[in-house]
Amino acid sequence: MIDGRTAQSPLVRAFAGHRPADPSTRPVWFMRQAGRSLPEYRATRAGVAMLDACLTPELASEITLQPVRRHGVDAGILFSDIVVPLRLAGVAVEIVPGRGPVFDHPVRTAADVAALPPLDPGALAPVEEAVRLTVAELGSTPLLGFAGAPFTLASYLVEGGPSKDQLAARTLMHADPATWRALMDWCADVTGAFLRAQVLAGTSAVQLFDSWAGALSLADYTAHAAPASRRALSHVADLGVPVVHFGTGTGELLGAMREVGADVVGVDHRLPLDEANRRLGGTTVLQGNVDPAYLAAPWEVLAAHVRDVVERGGSAPAHVLNLGHGVPPTTDPDVLTRVVALAHGHEPA
Repeated sequence: MIDGRTAQSPLVRAFAGHRPADPSTRPVWFMRQAGRSLPEYRATRAGVAMLDACLTPELASEITLQPVRRHGVDAGILFSDIVVPLRLAGVAVEIVPGRGPVFDHPVRTAADVAALPPLDPGALAPVEEAVRLTVAELGSTPLLGFAGAPFTLASYLVEGGPSKDQLAARTLMHADPATWRALMDWCADVTGAFLRAQVLAGTSAVQLFDSWAGALSLADYTAHAAPASRRALSHVADLGVPVVHFGTGTGELLGAMREVGADVVGVDHRLPLDEANRRLGGTTVLQGNVDPAYLAAPWEVLAAHVRDVVERGGSAPAHVLNLGHGVPPTTDPDVLTRVVALAHGHEPA
């Protein structure tokens, strides 16, 4: 976006509300497309811990590029992880295979929050270099940056790892609102700095993931999460790049998630896109929402589902085809390639 090389790409035009007349330019990419299901990813990452891979620029760039080469998707998304900016800020966290991020010390008191270190801008250098390397290879294909929303980061910090219901985080939110606000402000500024560094290094858009926001009621989201997401996105508001906001289980929160500063709203597989469009007043670009479960179904079943998603997405001002969540690691990569071809109008009926 800095020099205009991606400005006319199908993805960037869709994010701006332009619907292509030619199906071959219908934009499609997949969440968690970098890695997981690709044998070349597993070979590249062999013996390398997840966070080490994210913070080795050449490795992160290569992994980002692999699905673009293989599938012909219309965008890359930087190979990284939601907890990368926490690690860069000095928080002790490791990603444990089969479990996810695990923290040495949960953050649950005012003293814990006060002890959180500030993020040194210099620590972002590996991420910035990974973006620069990738953008140089992608040419006119856009690269998306991403970060975890403050509520999701705060949930990990309070819980000390993954949680199904974010009970400890939600308890802190209500039991000690001052400490909660301080934690959310810290998370917002870490997320904002992480996003800004990616954009300045060359990404054409950013996506904010609120993986756990679906645990909140609309009232709690609006009062206790949305202000921090708005603060995070304010860090890139002057840079002129599209912002996508996505969460899982957030069908009741879509309008509030848009209002924090999003141009595009991602929809998970639980809510049909035409209903999501209705809830958003017919004015918002949508992204999503192929159900990942269909990726292992017979092709004719998957193809019918993809066509239905595309048709329902046609109710919105513009639509970027994606999954309603990430690519399962057991997915056959050839299936993803066929979905891209179908989205582009090349797959026979």
